Amino acid sequence: MTTTAEYFAVMSPQIILLIFALICPALDLWLKMRKGIAYWTLIGLAAVGIIETLALIPETRSLVSFLFWTDPPTTEVFQISAFSQLFTIVFIFVGGLVAYASPPYIRKEKHHGEYYALLLIAVTGMSFVASAADLIVIFVGLEIASISSYALTGFQKSVKRSTEAAMKYFIVGGFSSAITLFGISLVYGAGGSSNLAQLGTLVTVGGALEPIVILGIGMLIVGLGFKIAAVPFHMWAPDVYEGAPTTITALLAAGSKKMGVAAFFKLFLVALLAVKADWDVVISIVAVLTMTVGNLVAIQQESVKRMLAYSSIAQAGYILIAIPVATDYAVAGGILHVITHAAMKSGAFFVIVALTVVGLGETMKDFTGLNKRSPFLAFSMAIFVLSLAGIPPLAGFYSKFVLFSSAVFEASGAYSWLIWLAVAGILNSALSLFYYARIIKSMYVDKGESTERLPVPMSIKIVIAIALIATIVIGIYPEPFLSASLGAAEALNNLLPIGL
Repeated sequence: MTTTAEYFAVMSPQIILLIFALICPALDLWLKMRKGIAYWTLIGLAAVGIIETLALIPETRSLVSFLFWTDPPTTEVFQISAFSQLFTIVFIFVGGLVAYASPPYIRKEKHHGEYYALLLIAVTGMSFVASAADLIVIFVGLEIASISSYALTGFQKSVKRSTEAAMKYFIVGGFSSAITLFGISLVYGAGGSSNLAQLGTLVTVGGALEPIVILGIGMLIVGLGFKIAAVPFHMWAPDVYEGAPTTITALLAAGSKKMGVAAFFKLFLVALLAVKADWDVVISIVAVLTMTVGNLVAIQQESVKRMLAYSSIAQAGYILIAIPVATDYAVAGGILHVITHAAMKSGAFFVIVALTVVGLGETMKDFTGLNKRSPFLAFSMAIFVLSLAGIPPLAGFYSKFVLFSSAVFEASGAYSWLIWLAVAGILNSALSLFYYARIIKSMYVDKGESTERLPVPMSIKIVIAIALIATIVIGIYPEPFLSASLGAAEALNNLLPIGL
């Protein structure tokens, strides 16, 4: 039986984040430390990031286990593993970039303490999902992150589209949460347990249980499909991404959606793996539809921010390939794409943040002649979109290569249809290059109305530079990141009962 002390030990990263979040409003209200709140937030995120990174490295794991965790670091509802640590590091990375880039972007807004508190709480909810070993904890984590994100989306109260985006996000998010909870309740009713590992053996399809399980699986696909903006459950994402503060859009695209991916992995590759034959084709169809619709609609966009929103939808389709393939190599490819997408997508949105701060906008016209006004922003944006398209030797190419090749390797016998997932991914990557090339053409070929240099704040330049370095380094030297992703995939398998 797990003791209270062990629960606190296993949840120490989340507790640290919540303590820092609770102090943020006090710093704003009592000490008037508006600029300092961002640094306070960064300290909290860095502390947890260091803990998780040390725990992920075998040579330093014993130090962190001695300070914070039992051995093994597991309870009935939480499991600290390479999977949870790697996803939490991604959430911390994105949250840290958002926190550091936010001060110049929200300088005219009030309630800075609440802004950073909600940011920390959102990251806490994401880490809950990554560490969950229980259906209820997954749902609680999803809701903690979602409710914080609703408030952050509507943070700019004076901007009508921000308020509209928050309302749409709240309504659709509440709807998806209800469907997800309904699916969880049906799966729990069929298996008699909310523990992921136990469900791997208790959930069976046959006799009177078959309709309950199938309906529960359908509800989970729909509910989590809303969370990651998979087609046809994507209709909220473009409006919300466009209306939210751009820093928060980066959090939603590079962080919140990855939380949904973590939930997908845990539910379908652990709890429901025993009934894979009942959902693999459905998720494969959703994956192909998601990447295709996302890319086709992105071509028509004049708003770069909205274009990146549809691009983010397409990227979710690529990641979904890992679930029906369901091998360690495929899951590692999905996790690796989560890592690379967090860097390149957040970096692209931070370029838009930079343009907004200096008085420009987010349309294709605002990118016209950007190379003359800010060579750094233009170069960075070019690298980000080329990586998103999968051009070598950048990070997006390598993660897509692992994902697509995993489908090819498993395409044999009864699963020969998996080859079409790889074909769809390759064709869609080629299609996406069309609208990414439009951005590059606008920045480097088209002439803008002005050549005056843009006074981009240093904090935003640093954030973009960090994302840029990550995008290039992962592409050139991917081995450590693939190795970490393979370790995370194997850790996910450790949740499975023997025989699955």
